[in-house]
Amino acid sequence: MFTAKDHISQALTALAERLEFAKAPAIELAVCGGAALHVMNLMTRGVTKDVDAFAIVRRDTDGLRLLKSDPLPAYVLREAAIVAQDFNLPADWLNAGPTSILDFGVPDGLTLRLHPIVYGPALTVHFLDRADQVYFKLYAAVDQDPNSRHIADLIALQPTAGELESAARWTMTHDTSEGFNRDYSPPRRD
Repeated sequence: MFTAKDHISQALTALAERLEFAKAPAIELAVCGGAALHVMNLMTRGVTKDVDAFAIVRRDTDGLRLLKSDPLPAYVLREAAIVAQDFNLPADWLNAGPTSILDFGVPDGLTLRLHPIVYGPALTVHFLDRADQVYFKLYAAVDQDPNSRHIADLIALQPTAGELESAARWTMTHDTSEGFNRDYSPPRRD
């Protein structure tokens, strides 16, 4: 469990040091969820359980490209396991999170809004922007209990009506389960 931004930064710095010590290839990850909320100073609840690396970031001539992170490379998982032991973290403290979100595409312009932090020569982490957290948190909250952490996080982000509408439209392209993506007509008021 992570209880502060500094705790997350310490674990990621240790991972960067381990990767460098192991002479591992450099990697860039895109992170969403509670860890990104903490690092971006948007978290209102005091704890998050993990770091959701939903994508591997590649640089090309067109900018940043997001690739599914499941599975994370074995060399990253190996060094993350050592960090888990050193920091008394769960074995899956660094995981692929909701990487399946990439199957249907991310919000337009997301890669332009990522906030990169270089933890060392072998590790750069791109944290999701507040605007994109609204999309991801609404998507995560759709089929959750009204008291879920995703709804609490969404409320804490204080989205505007326009942001919620855009996020809802995007979310409807991602959840194709029966009952979710159906035509909705508000009740008539006679």
